[in-house]
Amino acid sequence: MSGFVDEAQLHAKAGDGGAGAVSFRREAHVSRGGPDGGDGGHGGDVWLEASVNQSSLLAFRDHPHRRGGDGTHGSGQRRHGASGADLVVPVPVGTVVRDRDGAVLCDLAHQGDRWLAAEGGRGGRGNARFLSNRRRAPAFAEQGERGEEHWYDLELKLMADVALVGLPNVGKSTLISAVSAARPKVADYPFTTLEPHLGVVRTGGSPGSRDEVVFVLADVPGLVEGAAEGRGLGHRFLRHVERARALVLLLDLADPAGQSPEAQAAVLLAELGRYRPELLERPRLVVGSKADLVPEVAAPAGVDLVISAVTRQHLGDLLGRLATLVTDARAAAAAPASPEVVVHRPLPEGVGVERRAPGVFEVIGRPAARAVGFSDLTDDGALDEAMRRLQKLGVDRALVRAGARDGDEVRVGALTFTWYRDEGAVLDEADEDRRPSARRRRAPKRASP
Repeated sequence: MSGFVDEAQLHAKAGDGGAGAVSFRREAHVSRGGPDGGDGGHGGDVWLEASVNQSSLLAFRDHPHRRGGDGTHGSGQRRHGASGADLVVPVPVGTVVRDRDGAVLCDLAHQGDRWLAAEGGRGGRGNARFLSNRRRAPAFAEQGERGEEHWYDLELKLMADVALVGLPNVGKSTLISAVSAARPKVADYPFTTLEPHLGVVRTGGSPGSRDEVVFVLADVPGLVEGAAEGRGLGHRFLRHVERARALVLLLDLADPAGQSPEAQAAVLLAELGRYRPELLERPRLVVGSKADLVPEVAAPAGVDLVISAVTRQHLGDLLGRLATLVTDARAAAAAPASPEVVVHRPLPEGVGVERRAPGVFEVIGRPAARAVGFSDLTDDGALDEAMRRLQKLGVDRALVRAGARDGDEVRVGALTFTWYRDEGAVLDEADEDRRPSARRRRAPKRASP
C-alpha cells in the first residue's frame, strides 16, 4: 500500500456548546433567592496547521473525521461549564483546502500556518444572565450552540526547490537516488514512479559550513503528451511542479523510441505552458541523461549539460548549477512573507432572508440562530428576548426587502411565527415603495419550537 497520498477528504466537526442552567438560589433564611444558573462551556474549534513533520495526507484517507471537544453544561450557584478542547490537525506544508464545489478556501504554504476549519458552538447563558429590573425571575436560559460541521477536499502540492520534469523512463528516479538519500523504485520500464518523491541535496561545502547549499529535489512522475488536459494523471503530477523555485528538464539521450532531445523538450515545455503559463518563466536547466549509453559527443542543441546518474558523470557540475539557481531564486523571493494565512473565501457573516414558498420566509445566519437559541421558547420572557434580538439584528428590514407581507410565516431556527411589520421596519427610502397600504399594526406573535 502506498505511503504517499496527495488527495484526501476531511470532515471537521467542532464541539457543541454546553447549555446554560435554569436555577434559583435556595438557602435557609434567604427569601426570594434570585436566579443563579451558570453558563455552558464553549465547544472546541477544529484547526488545520501546516507542519513539516507531515509529508502526506495518508492519515485522512481511511479516517477523515476530526472532532473538537464539547462544552459541558452550566449548573446552579453560577457554576459555569468547562469549555471543550480545541483540536489542532497537522497537515503537510503546501496543503490546499477546497470546499465540495472545488473553490479554494485557504492555502497553508508555510510552517505553522493555521486555518479555522470549524468553529465551536458558543455555550448558552444561564438564567442569571437575564436578570434585570423588569425581569426579576427569568425562568429560561440559552441552549448551547451546535458546532460547525463541514466536508473539505484536501490537496497537497509539494514544497520543493527543484523539480525534475521529464517523459517516462528518462532516469529521474535514478538521478534523485544518486544525489540524495531518497530511494524511489528504479526499473527499466515506463511509469515506474507513480508518486512523487523528495530528496534533500547538500552541495558546495563541508556539512554545516557557510558555503554549503541545501535544497529539496522533487522527482515528479513522468509526463506524457496531453498531461495538461489530464492524460496520464497529468494534473495530479503537474501540481507538484507549481511551487518549485527551479525546474530541471531531463531528456533521454538514448531514447529507445528514437525521439530526439529537441522533440522531448518541446513536448515538456508545451505541457507546462498549457497547465500554467507562468511555469515557462521559472528558472530552468535542460539536462541530457543516460550519457553512458551514447557515444561521448557534445551536448545537443538546447541542452545545457549532459550527465549520467549511473556513472556519476558531471553530477558535481549539475549540483553546482542547481545550487546557483536555487540561491538566486531564494534571494529574489526574500521579501518578508505576511504572517497571515491567505484565506481565499472568507466565511459569510450577518443574517439573510430566503423565500422558501409563497408566504414563507426563512432567516439564515448564525447570529439569527443564536438569537432564538433558548431552552424554552414557550416562556413569554424568552420569546420577548428572542424578538428583541432579531429586531436588533435588522431582521424586520431584511424581511421587508425580501418582499414579506403582514401575516407571512417566518422561520428562524426552531422558531416559527407569523410576522407583522412594525412602524420602524421601514428605515430608508428604498423600502418606501414596498410599504403596503394596510394600516401598520403590531400583532401578537406565536411560536412553535
